[in-house]
Order: sequence, then structure tokens, then C-alpha cells
Amino acid sequence: MVTAPFNPSETSHYVTDVYYADLVAAFAGWDDSAVLCHEPLVLAGAESLLYREARYLDQAQFKLWLDLFAPECIYWIPGTWDRGDPRREITFAFHDRRQLEDRVYRLETGYAWSQQPASRTSRLISNIEVFQTDQPNVFMIRSNFNMTEFWNGELRPWVGYAVHRVEQLKAGGFQILAKQVNLLNCDQNIRNPSVTL
Repeated sequence: MVTAPFNPSETSHYVTDVYYADLVAAFAGWDDSAVLCHEPLVLAGAESLLYREARYLDQAQFKLWLDLFAPECIYWIPGTWDRGDPRREITFAFHDRRQLEDRVYRLETGYAWSQQPASRTSRLISNIEVFQTDQPNVFMIRSNFNMTEFWNGELRPWVGYAVHRVEQLKAGGFQILAKQVNLLNCDQNIRNPSVTL
């Protein structure tokens, strides 16, 4: 009997102890100036990816945003400033592919209670740096972000830096393996981020 491969849209099969350990290791010590990437095509591709992601989110094109991610991916918002370990420390979000698809589905129904009315957002992305890893086609991208959310008559800032672990595709461009959102005020009492950061 042939067993069908697991579908990351239906099960969290890939988020194992080994996956957690590899993820934590990948997000530790990556931001060393000695491994900064200076390849113009890589830098241009990284910049294009981040700007496109910001545009998709500001335009509420959540399915297109999700298409930027690899089939097996993680979206991570630590609750600690030192990035932490999601196995042992509080996170605002730690979503695999299945959970991201669920989030996008709920947002697109128009019935997500936390998005009544829907937020309007504007993102600024800056200070983009790309770092090499021990895998020639995998890079870490660090960027600062400043997002303003307008919701129910209130303006609210979301500020911090993001780290994208990306894989360069043979066909060109990148796919996001993991995204970590580090909020400046992560250790304070913040309203549940119903918007996608």
C-alpha cells in the first residue's frame, strides 16, 4: 500500500522536535557582519520580496502574501526581545502552514470579529541587510518596519524588525521558509495583533 505524502495545508507533520531545534539554531547568531551578502542580484531580490510582501499585506491580498511562503514554513512573533525559543517562551504567534492558511481563510470571509471593520495599514520597510548561511541558496534578511494601522477610528503603530529566512529558487526569486517579527514593545501589554505583521 502506497502512503500519500503529508500535506502541510492539512497537518503540522513537519513541526517536529528536530524542526524546532533547527529553527532555533538558524535564528541564533546569523546576524554577523562577517557573513553579510554583497551580491547585487541577491540584494535586489531580497528588497523586491520585502516590498512585494508589504504591498500585498497593505492591499489585503492575503492569498498572494501566503504564496510567498514555502509549503513548509513558520510565521513567528516572539514575546521576548532576545528572539527566544518558541518551545520554552511566550510567543504572540507561532504558525505553521496549516495555521497560516486558516488565518487567511478567516480574514477573507469578512467575518473575522477582530477585523470589523477591516484595518487599513501602511508599512515602511528600511535598513534591509542580507546574510549568508551555511547553505548557498538560503539567506537571512533583516529589515526594520514601521506599520501604522487605522482601525475603528484609532491609529496604532507597530514597530520593530523582521527576519526572513528565505530560499533562492532556481527559477529566480525567493520563497520564505520562516518569518520572525520582533516587536519593539514585545514585553508590554499589547492588544492582540489581529492584523498580519
